[in-house]
Amino acid sequence: MPSSSELIYCYDGSFDGLLCCVFESYESNEIPIDILLPDTAHSLLFAAKSIPTDPQKASRVLSSIPKKLGPSALTFIQQAFLTCLAQKELYILLFLRLGFRHGPSVMNMLTNEVVNTLAKAVKHLERESHLFKGFVRFSIINNVLVGEIEPKNFVLPLLVQHFCERYPEERYLIHDKKHNMALVYQPYQSAIIPLAELEVPKADETEQTFRDLWQLFYDTIAIQGRYNPKCRMTHMPKRYWKHMTEFSPPPQKTLPEIPDSGDTLLCIPTQTTSEDP
Repeated sequence: MPSSSELIYCYDGSFDGLLCCVFESYESNEIPIDILLPDTAHSLLFAAKSIPTDPQKASRVLSSIPKKLGPSALTFIQQAFLTCLAQKELYILLFLRLGFRHGPSVMNMLTNEVVNTLAKAVKHLERESHLFKGFVRFSIINNVLVGEIEPKNFVLPLLVQHFCERYPEERYLIHDKKHNMALVYQPYQSAIIPLAELEVPKADETEQTFRDLWQLFYDTIAIQGRYNPKCRMTHMPKRYWKHMTEFSPPPQKTLPEIPDSGDTLLCIPTQTTSEDP
């Protein structure tokens, strides 16, 4: 039985780095109380142990997962790593230790706290990625489709296949502003790359015309008698509206400047009739 140590593992944040933490847990016969990034603040009451990323160790753990737990378990932990679950690294380590002990049946142990917590997190990831398949709005910038999102989970890997199949001949970029990553695509080539900041140029006249048309279409097909904001927010949560064209405010139009000619402006009052109150 491994000892419950009062150690905190520090890793580089990569999936291979997490697998090395699993390797270290077995090699040292210990279970850490948490797994954190090196720059994450942690309690000084516990010692920190730095776990270097070793490709050979990571490969050994990776190859053992489908053999002992089944292919579905590997997909499961890969998706769990993309979630916004707090302490997801520790939960994944505990899940793998549980799986190496029980085998493929671990996937059905939903009454177990570790398995249940990860299953809920993965379900949340899948649901959010499904919503973004319909909620991403693109603008044409320099002949490239550009979209911005701010998801809770890191959903870009789950969006690659959908958008590559939907726009196979286009060039596009989806910027995840929260995780500072971007999905970039040109015909039949895609990649997910780090992107800290992206300055999107102001919409030109043509792009603004299409935005106005989309907003007009959205307002026109609405049925005023069936207006139900609570139902709309159930199907389209408000946190997505920030980057959706139909909810964007119209651009501010600048008023023409009045030339300073020194002439006195005449204010002509509106003529009223006796019928006016």
